Amino acid sequence: MKKKITLDTSKKVFPIILMILGIGVMAAQLITRLNLVNLVSLLYCCIMSAIIFLSLIIKKKVYAPMIFGYAASSVGMIIFHIIWGADAGFGAFLADKQAGWSSAANALFTGEGSFITRLGGNILMALPAAVCLWGLFFLAKKKCEKTTVKKISSFALSILLMLASVLAVLMGNHRSKPVTERLWDGHDDYLKNVDKTKSDNPNVLFILMDDMGYGDTSLNGAIYDTPNMDSIGENGLNFTNFYSGYSVCSPARFATLTGRYPYRGYADNVIYPTVQTTGNFAQTRVYNSFEMGNNVDGMLGDEITIAEVFQNAGYATGAFGKWHLGDYGEYLPTNQGFDYFYGSHHVNDMYAFYHVSEENGEYEIVHSNSELRDENGKKDQSPLTEWIHGEITEWITDTVKNTDKPFFAYYATPWPHGPVFAGDDFDGVSGMGTYVDCLTEFDTYLGKLFNTLEELGELEDTIIIFTSDNGPALEGSIGDLRGGKYLAYEGGQKVPFMLRWDNNGGLFEKGEVRTESATSTDFFPTLIELCGITGNGGTKNYLPTDRVIDGVSIMPVIKNNTPVHGEENPILHMKREDIKAIQYTVNSKSVKEAYPEYKYDILNREYITFKYFDKIQNDNSAFWDKNRKNWLHILSDDYQENYNRTPVYPEISAKMGEKLKEIQKGFAENRRGIVK
Repeated sequence: MKKKITLDTSKKVFPIILMILGIGVMAAQLITRLNLVNLVSLLYCCIMSAIIFLSLIIKKKVYAPMIFGYAASSVGMIIFHIIWGADAGFGAFLADKQAGWSSAANALFTGEGSFITRLGGNILMALPAAVCLWGLFFLAKKKCEKTTVKKISSFALSILLMLASVLAVLMGNHRSKPVTERLWDGHDDYLKNVDKTKSDNPNVLFILMDDMGYGDTSLNGAIYDTPNMDSIGENGLNFTNFYSGYSVCSPARFATLTGRYPYRGYADNVIYPTVQTTGNFAQTRVYNSFEMGNNVDGMLGDEITIAEVFQNAGYATGAFGKWHLGDYGEYLPTNQGFDYFYGSHHVNDMYAFYHVSEENGEYEIVHSNSELRDENGKKDQSPLTEWIHGEITEWITDTVKNTDKPFFAYYATPWPHGPVFAGDDFDGVSGMGTYVDCLTEFDTYLGKLFNTLEELGELEDTIIIFTSDNGPALEGSIGDLRGGKYLAYEGGQKVPFMLRWDNNGGLFEKGEVRTESATSTDFFPTLIELCGITGNGGTKNYLPTDRVIDGVSIMPVIKNNTPVHGEENPILHMKREDIKAIQYTVNSKSVKEAYPEYKYDILNREYITFKYFDKIQNDNSAFWDKNRKNWLHILSDDYQENYNRTPVYPEISAKMGEKLKEIQKGFAENRRGIVK
């Protein structure tokens, strides 16, 4: 006699344990409010659906506790997203159809929506699994003479339940509100008290390269020519010891725009797209929960950006190229101080990748994923430099001709981040491969942009900044430094930095070199001082007081090469949430007094820059299992980081080690750097 499908409501240990786990996951979801727990819930449901299917095959039973466990976990997710969700509730169904995630025209379907849309959307998302669960439970409970029909129906429902569970991962609502202390009051109070500037204030053109190494300009030793990049340093200042705030893209951009280390905003790693889920194994909408934590999906809106400061001071603000700090709601560039944005929210090696035109938190996709592919379906991003150049040129021209506002233009090119492409007119021109072709094209268009500024009569009154977010990855030059992208060695964070301002009022002479250290967190306070931004009716060097600003103004370096990063404000080299190294500059007299027996040439310099590693992985792949611990370098004579000086200067090494631990502890105790 064939065995019938039955409902088992007995108190067997294994099904009961699984049910308790489901209830526990639900409780954890509602208590912690973390998206990470949501992913655990999804994994639980996927595993549970497979176990229910196996139970039908092997035991011919539907275990009621398993049904209840699955239901409990699902209810926890639904409640979580209804109350704390950052989606309108419809998952990825509308990902390719919306004008923008905060679009006023589609308020019920995009952005946060309302309680009703989140309720309806999440119920809709959960409906397939709910129907399958209900069907399995009552079908197994019901006595049926047609055994075969019951079996086929039960197996079909269990398979559909597994499919629904997987689709919940691919299409579900994996975006939620951040769980952290918010700084909105201080953000709003500071910005409303920024004084309006005069129309003759200097413009700012901020050029940020992507993965460009220290040695990738001919001014810094490249074996090819970059004449227009070089012209910035040749007509201004070239800084030979400048560091990005981090050795990978998103965190470095956070530091550049806020003057704060990325740890303070949970921006410790690469930010992934959240607007599409079904491509490339659902890499989008899921990863940020692992990478960043606390449900943060980008640069938090309560961070104060330099763009917001300039915007409130009366500047026209525009961003062009690569954003990479979030793609919806508070994370969008035009919700972070920019009047206009053209470019991509994401990185050119990610899915989805497209170009948008964005204003007031609403964007329109103007070049889709499919447009950036050739006839064979392969990536083709060769038009990007020309497109971005056209947009920034048009915006600057329109701003100068049709407004009386100075401008702040943030030109964040996606190049030379891989995969690299060059336009048709530049493909093969260098004879050195696509990487150099790409940089040659960018350099050519940069020269055209400078010509436009000159034609508009704005070149002399524009502060031009040129730098990179971090060192190179697979291709590119670090000069003779050690390491590369995502490493705390010099090659990972030491990047080009040139500054030009023809009408600088005698601050510096063109063509000068600055050798003292600075870092990208310094841009925020430096630009405020350089552009004369004031607050509260005339307060100079007006900075926020409710939060720590990690950067310092480098005006002393600009004026006369005086160090600004001493023991009290060292430069940090971080990876994820750990400080890998600190560096600072001291007067050599103190070192001579402490170590009179050592008479190296280094001690005859006025200043000495030390860098201390607590622990760092070996950059020699043949000895990948080895770490450098308690290493002290003197960058003034060993910028290649070849020799450990701890045996020579043990007290300095120990002092820097204690300083590193002290800073790390302060970060842990006050994650967001709140000043109370």
